[in-house]
Amino acid sequence: MITARQVGSVRVHLLFHGIGAPGPNIAESDRPYFVSRDLLLAVLDEIRDLPFISISFDDGYVSDVEVALPALVARGLTARFFPLAGHLGKSGYLDAGGMRELARAGMTLGSHGMRHRSWRRMSASDVRVELVEARRVLSAAAGAPIEEAACPFGEYDRGALAALRAHGYRTVYTSDRRRARDGAWLQPRYSVRGGDSLESVRAQILSVPSMRDRVGGTVKGWLKSCR
Repeated sequence: MITARQVGSVRVHLLFHGIGAPGPNIAESDRPYFVSRDLLLAVLDEIRDLPFISISFDDGYVSDVEVALPALVARGLTARFFPLAGHLGKSGYLDAGGMRELARAGMTLGSHGMRHRSWRRMSASDVRVELVEARRVLSAAAGAPIEEAACPFGEYDRGALAALRAHGYRTVYTSDRRRARDGAWLQPRYSVRGGDSLESVRAQILSVPSMRDRVGGTVKGWLKSCR
């Protein structure tokens, strides 16, 4: 198990998506990212006293409010939530009331874009929809500024990063499965998926990575940001 002494200025970001059984309207490609309530609670109990580990939830499923929020509050934890602007109010997803409930509870709200599409090779029109319009919709729904973003599917390129910087996003989160440097603008995260268990989370995420894994992860992230 990783300890604060071993971490130093490094942060570990855990990423969840839906909690519980996915509804009938959830895309087939999104279903493997739904985890059980029991696994979420077990992970939260595991990391509740580790301040260098943070938690986030992508896509904006209704389980963010129905399951994740009460579990976080009961443990004195906070998290980041990155809903999809284009899915607000749809069956199985958050609505404006849910977003405001998260904000009132002290959670951080960010943007996951509008249409759940890759942010690679975006045109000027795509940037306007995904980074500008989606932010406006989410900010209006939350009643609060949206200053952070999470890349859909963890995909980005040099153009996407430049556009995110140009539009003033304070921090951008990916899913590159490596440690993050505290205070860095780009923050990689580890996805917890449906096939995971508490044991696999401990072994693959919460344990100290090898030098080979650390170097490999850094190189992969650098290559993605340069393409």
